[in-house]
Amino acid sequence: MRAAVLTGPGQIEIREVPRPEPGPGQVRLRLEGCGVCASNLTPWAGPEWMQYPTEPGALGHEAWGFVDAVGAGIEGFSVGDRVVALSYRSYAEYDLAEADAIVRLPDALAGQPFPGEPLGCAMNIFRRSEIEAGQTIAIIGIGFLGALLTKLASDAGARVIAISRRPYSLDLARRMGAAETIAMEDHHAIIERVKELTGGTFCDRVIEAVGKQWPLDLAGELTRERGKLIVAGYHQDGPRQVNMWLWNWRGIDVINAHERDPKVYVHGMREAVDAIASGRLDPSSLYTHSFPLDRLGEALDATRDRPDGFLKALVTY
Repeated sequence: MRAAVLTGPGQIEIREVPRPEPGPGQVRLRLEGCGVCASNLTPWAGPEWMQYPTEPGALGHEAWGFVDAVGAGIEGFSVGDRVVALSYRSYAEYDLAEADAIVRLPDALAGQPFPGEPLGCAMNIFRRSEIEAGQTIAIIGIGFLGALLTKLASDAGARVIAISRRPYSLDLARRMGAAETIAMEDHHAIIERVKELTGGTFCDRVIEAVGKQWPLDLAGELTRERGKLIVAGYHQDGPRQVNMWLWNWRGIDVINAHERDPKVYVHGMREAVDAIASGRLDPSSLYTHSFPLDRLGEALDATRDRPDGFLKALVTY
């Protein structure tokens, strides 16, 4: 099979490698595609802790495709089933997944791409945020995740204030149901605008979906007394400082909405399958760029550089 191997910072080779064989409790997937995650960008840049070359297919974890072979003890899945998977070497034509880490895709989703891991993350973050009708929600960072959360929150009856850097993202937020949008330019101007929009009380929930220090600082400033600050951004580039005086004074509840239990990931993926198959959620317009496997490097560069009109890249096989 063909698989991508990172050979150094910003360097990828597509190699012919042996097709993996499923062990007990595993299935082999013939992949249709894999989403490109922003968490790939730090390894792509070449931090000191990164080791090269990577395993074939490494970093890819947003895969969907067909069951191609099953290992011993598999029940409930058959060769030919179309599924979404939580697997970890999916920048390749085939990958292995544990049977309890795959979810069947219904006929209603036939032919549609389905990067299940980020879709499941959105559902899990939304559930942990405890968003209700009548609340005011600020979402900082309208990328793929922020756009999905804007739609989920607005459909739940919340008033969403979307804050993002790019005009494209703010236009998208309005299409996804945001009641208000604010350009992410001036820290104090944003605070004053949100204060004005909320009558001085600020927001019931603030979701930080960027993964950088400034948006985290801003999130604390926008959370009302006894509100909830939800950290959805992936902070992988170093330690963070927080304004503990402010967090203490306002009595803010801080929720780190990252999951590590595969069962919770899969639960979110099941919720995403149900929501999209039923028509309650339609992410199709958010998949803005598609690349073949041998252009994975371009997909990663686009994810890093975010050209106008870019939101989410898929690699298809």
